[in-house]
Order: sequence, then structure tokens, then C-alpha cells
Amino acid sequence: MFYKNYNKETETTLNRERLIADEVSRLTRKYGKSFLDCENLIELTGLGRDNVRALMHSKAFPVTKVGNRQVVSILALVAWQVNSLPEAV
Repeated sequence: MFYKNYNKETETTLNRERLIADEVSRLTRKYGKSFLDCENLIELTGLGRDNVRALMHSKAFPVTKVGNRQVVSILALVAWQVNSLPEAV
């Protein structure tokens, strides 16, 4: 019984890791860079500027400050999205 649960958990972890890797690769190719700014996030999410800025200021969002600019790495963004999904997904 434990062995089956272990394999299921391992498979879920591997699927999430693969999903993250594939999405990071896709977004990196699309934008041609490893970090996204506010304008990129507006385009990517379809959210308005105020909502994206509020998201970028939330404590849970993986933002990095570069001088006066705030950017988010594509890897951190995708990992944040995938880890925010319910376990059943």
C-alpha cells in the first residue's frame, strides 16, 4: 500500500516538474528573456496594469527588484502558478 502511494506521489512530482520545465521553455522562447516586467505580465495574464502591479506588490508573488524596476523570473512565475494549483489538478 505505501509503495503505491509513494509511486503516485513521485509521479505527481515529476509531472509538475515537467510541466514547469515545459512552460518555462515556452515562455523563454516567446519573450526572448528570462525575466518579465509589468508590461509582459499584462500581456501574458490579460490582467490590467493596476491588478498586475498589485500582484507584484503582494508578499506571495516572486518578484525581484532590479534598481527601481520590479521583474519576475519566468521560472519563479511558473513555479508559483503551478504550486498554487489545487492538488487534484
